[in-house]
Amino acid sequence: MLSSANNLILHTVFALSLTRLLSFLKIPALFLYGLHTYIHPDDVNPNNNTSSKGIRAAIRRPGALDSEQPRKKSKERFEFDENKAQIFRLKLNESHLQSRIYFREFYSAFNFTFIAILSLLLHKLLWVDRDSGIVKNGTVIPVLLGIVGVCRDLFLIVRISLERSASKRLDRQLSFILGLLGFLLGLIVVFEVVPRWVLDFGFESLDGFGKFSVAVFMGCLVGFLYIPALRNARAFWLGTDQIRCNLSIIACGWIARMLLYANYLSAVFTSLLWISPFAELFVNKTIDERKGSFLSGKSGAATELAGNVGMSRMIFEKFRLWCLLITGLLQILTVRPNAQMFLNEAVLCWYQRLHASKVPDLDYSRAKVFLHNHYISLVVLQFFLPAGMLLLLLGLSQIDDNLLTDLRWVSNLLSCSGLVKEILVFMAWWIIFVWAVFASVIITLYRRGILYVS
Repeated sequence: MLSSANNLILHTVFALSLTRLLSFLKIPALFLYGLHTYIHPDDVNPNNNTSSKGIRAAIRRPGALDSEQPRKKSKERFEFDENKAQIFRLKLNESHLQSRIYFREFYSAFNFTFIAILSLLLHKLLWVDRDSGIVKNGTVIPVLLGIVGVCRDLFLIVRISLERSASKRLDRQLSFILGLLGFLLGLIVVFEVVPRWVLDFGFESLDGFGKFSVAVFMGCLVGFLYIPALRNARAFWLGTDQIRCNLSIIACGWIARMLLYANYLSAVFTSLLWISPFAELFVNKTIDERKGSFLSGKSGAATELAGNVGMSRMIFEKFRLWCLLITGLLQILTVRPNAQMFLNEAVLCWYQRLHASKVPDLDYSRAKVFLHNHYISLVVLQFFLPAGMLLLLLGLSQIDDNLLTDLRWVSNLLSCSGLVKEILVFMAWWIIFVWAVFASVIITLYRRGILYVS
């Protein structure tokens, strides 16, 4: 067994080796390799009706032909050319992906998050001398990687949320409004207007500035996660074929479909585990090994079975953390199916426009196909970053409290070092809770016919 003094060297060599290895393996490119994208063919000679020139596949902005003459409102122009009702299917490779905007950001974010998570996992597996200090025992490496990874992912979420051309103006306005509402809800939660028997978190040890900072973080996440959750819900709606279109071109395999279902159900289930009335169904108070249990002082809110069956409080807390871990991993596994459904959504739009009338106008679908192809890396980032932040926060929460007391700035901000773990777990849970609430509401709106994919 390695001594704790060698942990600093081991963590440094491990992080540098992973960085070098990932630069050769190119896992982010392999992760998206083989996705099917679609492009509209361009008529290279629109004024010539002969078929010698034909059509060619080109990824270009809609309406880029300057030589095309304006259309005349004559009956002869309503004859539809079937050659323009074609769409080409293309498998993405590394060279294609590198030409998409935000692919470099996804590449670096994926690698850095992966290295930070593995570094935190290595720290969990090693024996650590708590009395030797966080520098000598190597804890400083995973802590710094985790903190930088969270800040990096949060910065990227803010950056892509401000990309004006990647989302509708209405969606950005709704994000701002929901962010303000999330901030107000955060103030209600952290100042404990919501009683403890509703939400199984406590913020008594936080001062006013700390509570305000947590509320701001909650509001920012609500605002910035709205558009990614909207696209995630739309991908679930298409991937599970809820519209019953039975189109083989947009259908996904049974493995991807099971991942979509498992991801959604795990997110909803995990988000409910910190809601006290639901959580107490899993805790057996008669075998509770802790004094002052969080759920023991409630009056008449539980049924006769609640508190008499289930697991001990200590095991239940570990069970909740495992559920967070599984949910984060499932979200990463479903990034690829979600990205494919985002690309397939453009094909569905093209198909709907093609059969909407006898003389379809494919300009909108052409623009839709182009934009979905152009912003695929940005959308992949929106699917990946919340899961990456969740896993990093969960990993940081497992750092021993006694080790964090060596950090003076942590001790100054928090009067109780044990509160660090609870705040980190709360941040990770809040990501899943917001994601699950948005997804459930949007799927319900699709089910009721208020929203529809077009």
